[in-house]
Amino acid sequence: MLSQCIFSVETPVGPPVEIIRHTFASNLPKPVKRVSLVAGLHGDELEGLYICHRLIETLKNLEEQNAFKGEVHIYPAVNPQALETGTRLWPFFSVDINRTFGQTNTPSLPSEISKILLEDLKSNSDLAVDIHSSNLHLMELPQIRIIKDFEKKLVPLAKFCNVDLIWVHPHAEIFESTLGYSLNQAKIPTLVIETGICLRINKNYCEQIVLGILNLLQQTGTLDGDEPLANVTPPKVVQPGYVTMIQAKNAGLFVKQTEVGQIVTEGEKIGDLIDPVEGKVLEEIRSPCSGLLFTLREHPLTSKGAPLARIATEEPA
Repeated sequence: MLSQCIFSVETPVGPPVEIIRHTFASNLPKPVKRVSLVAGLHGDELEGLYICHRLIETLKNLEEQNAFKGEVHIYPAVNPQALETGTRLWPFFSVDINRTFGQTNTPSLPSEISKILLEDLKSNSDLAVDIHSSNLHLMELPQIRIIKDFEKKLVPLAKFCNVDLIWVHPHAEIFESTLGYSLNQAKIPTLVIETGICLRINKNYCEQIVLGILNLLQQTGTLDGDEPLANVTPPKVVQPGYVTMIQAKNAGLFVKQTEVGQIVTEGEKIGDLIDPVEGKVLEEIRSPCSGLLFTLREHPLTSKGAPLARIATEEPA
């Protein structure tokens, strides 16, 4: 494994800000495929760091077996200052770096880093995986989110990744400044993984994703081997319009009575929304349809209209 600093800048206080790329080189003169894995765009998303750690451990062992027909690049922590503070946004600038790609921004450290990272990925990638966790409020089943514009190319690749769900989104302007969209626009197929919840590490979900990425590397010819490195389960592919959102009708505390990943039936109770001061149940939260519960609120405190759950349905919502 070769480690290279692709960006470094001195800071007024403390160590410099650095972005590191780890490379596992191909055993062939020309790599079959160059695959890049990116994590840490948001500093409160720790599961991507753990997934990169587990992949590096595994790939080091495979490197000793001369298993690399392709080239693998791992960028485990691309927003180092946010990671140091455990915050989603870049400290001081209060910028979401994953909303600065492909744009002409006022010069700043986050926008400069996004520009350099994007160009480095374009120069070294035939395929990319961008790993994320959910926010503090929602637990997400391991899934890949794909913008419908890129569905034809990405869904076959996503099926290798051992996720529970592939969610195809309609195109929206909010995606256009993200890393995944920018790379896909540059004709580099990029899968965006969403799993778990921020500031936590769900080891089961992480191991599931690690096995999926290893399978992706093998299926694309990046890793050699006749025997499969992982047995993956086919995911549920959900098209736009086949997702039902449940939102709170009142402010209160949400007390769940099921877990993400369950198949729920229409009318099944998911939890209660309570008023702890008055000792009242404000709402019984019941599923309006049958399907896979792939998002569930973890943070109990809710406001009116707050998302409580998402269900992948068999019929249009």
